[in-house]
Amino acid sequence: MPKSKAADPKGQQPEALATFAASARNAGRKPKEIGLEATKSTAPLKTSPALKQDAANKVLREGVLDKGQGADEAIDKLPDRTRRR
Repeated sequence: MPKSKAADPKGQQPEALATFAASARNAGRKPKEIGLEATKSTAPLKTSPALKQDAANKVLREGVLDKGQGADEAIDKLPDRTRRR
């Protein structure tokens, strides 16, 4: 999985998946340190639009064709902060 740096969080909202992941790890409650402005750990990750488009296309094709199109591999190429490393 490529390493992506979080964007400068100043003035941005926290990424939803980062908030959900932190809540899941905190007995289902949003941690107090996650407010209305993003921090380095909740700022959106910089991701290539081409990688996101490729993954989305493959997921949709799998749903329509009901055959493997490589969606899992394409998704694994995207940064994901919800998984513990």
